[in-house]
Amino acid sequence: MGCLPPPRRLLEFGAYPAWPCYTKEAVDNRLLLPRELPRVYSFYMDNRPTIAIMYDFDKTLTTRAMQEYSFIPNLGMEAAAFWGKANELARKEGMDSVLAYMKLMLDEAKRHDQPIRRGDFVSLGRTLEFYPGVEAWFDHVNELGRELELQIEHFIISSGLSEIIEGSAIGSRFKKIYACEYYYDVNGVAKWPKLAINYTAKTQFLFRINKGILDVWEDNALNDYTPQELRPVPFANMIYIGDGLTDVPCMKLVKESGGVSIAVHAKGEVDLCHRLMAAGRINFFIEADYTPQGGLFALMKKILTRMSSANALEKTHLLMKKEAMSYGNKGHHH
Repeated sequence: MGCLPPPRRLLEFGAYPAWPCYTKEAVDNRLLLPRELPRVYSFYMDNRPTIAIMYDFDKTLTTRAMQEYSFIPNLGMEAAAFWGKANELARKEGMDSVLAYMKLMLDEAKRHDQPIRRGDFVSLGRTLEFYPGVEAWFDHVNELGRELELQIEHFIISSGLSEIIEGSAIGSRFKKIYACEYYYDVNGVAKWPKLAINYTAKTQFLFRINKGILDVWEDNALNDYTPQELRPVPFANMIYIGDGLTDVPCMKLVKESGGVSIAVHAKGEVDLCHRLMAAGRINFFIEADYTPQGGLFALMKKILTRMSSANALEKTHLLMKKEAMSYGNKGHHH
C-alpha cells in the first residue's frame, strides 16, 4: 500500500514538510485520521484561524439551573428540595451526581404524571431566562471575529440537558452541544441516560474540539496521536467561559495549555471568582453581562485581538521557515 500524498494546500504552503505515511486503507478505516480530514490542516492553511469559545450553560448563560425554570415547578417542588433529594440519592447509592439528577427527573416526572418525551424536554427550553445580551452575543462576537480575520466557533460543554438547551432561544448558535442526554424508546419516551457529563468528564470535549473529532462515539480516533501542529484548534486558540467549581478542570486545562479561561458571576456575587483567581484557575473574571456595552465584550475584544496577532505571527514564522528550507535545499550553504 503506497502512502497518500499531502493535501495540495499543504504542499503549496510548504509548512509541514514531514508529512507522515498514511495509507488509503488506514484513512478509509479511520485508523489514523479523524473523518474531517480537511479541518486538520485549517490552522496552517486557512487565512482565518479557528477560535473555539466554549461555554458552560447553567448560571453562565442562564440566570439559574435549567431545571428550575419549569421542570421542577411543574412537579410542585421547590428547587432546593429537588437538588437535596438528588444529592441524597447520589450519597446513599454511591452514584454519580449527574446520573442521580437524571434518574430523579425521570422518577419524579413519572410520579407526578409529567410527560418525559424528547419533545417535552425540548419545549422546556423556551422557558429559560438568559443574562443580559446573551441572545445577540453570538452575532456580535462573530462580527468581531470577521473584522480580525478569525473564524469563531461556539460550543456548549454542560452537565445540563442537551434537549432543553436545543429548545432554547440560542440552541442553534453552537457548532456542537456537549451535554447530558437521554435514550428514548420508539415512542420517544425517555428511558435511560445516554450521555452523562460530570464536571471531570467535561475536559474530554476540549480534546475533541482540539483534534476536530467531534462525535462522542468516536473514541479510537480521539486516542490516536495527532501532532500538535496538525490539530484544527490549538489550545492557544481556545476560550472557556464558566461560572464555578464544576468548571475548574476545564478552566485549569485551557489556561495551562495557553488558552484563556474566564469566570462570570451574577451582579455582586464575586466571592467564588476571587477564590478561583487566587488559586490560579482562571485568567479573568467579570460580571455576566453579554451586552456590547458590557465589560465581557470589551474583554473578549482584547483577547481576540491578541489571538489574531499571535496567529498572524505564527503564519509569518512558517512562511519564513518555508523560505529558509527551500533556500537550504537549493544548496546555498556557506
